[in-house]
Amino acid sequence: MIKRRITLKDLSKELDLAVSTISRALDDHPGISPETKERVKLKADELGFTRNSIASSFRKSKTLTIGVIAPQIDIHFHSLVISGIEEYAYKAGYNVTIFQSRNSFKREKRITETLQNNMFAGVIICQGAETRGIDHFKKLKKMKMPLVFYDRVPTGFEANKVIINDFESSLRATEHLIEKGCKNIAHIGGPQTTGIFKSRYEGFRKALENHHLEISSSFIHFTKGLTYDEGLSAAKELLSQPVKPDGIFCSNDYTAVSAIQVFQKNGFKVPDQVAVVGFSNYPISKIIEPNLSSVNDRAFEMGQAAAKLLIRQIEDEEDLIESEIVTLKTELIIRESSSKKQGDIS
Repeated sequence: MIKRRITLKDLSKELDLAVSTISRALDDHPGISPETKERVKLKADELGFTRNSIASSFRKSKTLTIGVIAPQIDIHFHSLVISGIEEYAYKAGYNVTIFQSRNSFKREKRITETLQNNMFAGVIICQGAETRGIDHFKKLKKMKMPLVFYDRVPTGFEANKVIINDFESSLRATEHLIEKGCKNIAHIGGPQTTGIFKSRYEGFRKALENHHLEISSSFIHFTKGLTYDEGLSAAKELLSQPVKPDGIFCSNDYTAVSAIQVFQKNGFKVPDQVAVVGFSNYPISKIIEPNLSSVNDRAFEMGQAAAKLLIRQIEDEEDLIESEIVTLKTELIIRESSSKKQGDIS
């Protein structure tokens, strides 16, 4: 009678450890403790386990590589998310391959085709700004590819997702301006075809409605990409109004920095005459003078949470959870740009 070959799954059951942990221990991965490595190697010797070099090579290329589709890696938020993904994945023994859609729907679809034709354990995705359909994601799911979406996530599509509450975060940021005495509050927002920016605008509106403040169309400016230059243009438009805003809530920090610079250049004191709050807590928020108040959107932690969800999905074949939405808490960091009440004496 031919003796059956001992597999990684056999070792996994014997030691009550994940298959990936067993594999990493046998590969002497630095993320595995010496005690666990010793325990695995002893059990492998005891059971007569030997590596099938061909199968092992195939398995590593297939099961230990995670694909990440990000809209723009030169945006601080996404670079932080990727950093969080990579750190968690590395400790778990996975490699990470980054794909950049540049917010192009066409490019995003091509990337998913690449992922279909290559060996990846799973994929972490942030939708591009131009993405309108989800058929390309459905194809990945049909292949039983483990998927996790972060930040910009598809609606009507069941999958693991990691998000923040953009509506509540923006409502709180706007209410902070109201608490500081602002009554004529403007908003510089992102494209309303993108869910997160629409939610930020709705949170802004709700705060004004709750406090019975006027919502003026002349105080609301939507941009295509929330760039620094778009922020400059929007701020100049606000300055051209007969009544000037005494508070500005921006959907990201680049446009908030633009607003501070435009208003200061035109003789307005920040925050005494106009208070400004941004979103995402980019490094520039601590460099600009005055320092910018901003919402910390937990980008690094979002990446870690996405990687954790994906790897659990990859490794736990008996997981009964069909899909899960993880909502991270945000934090409003109050700095100099909004720290004084209207009428305070410098």
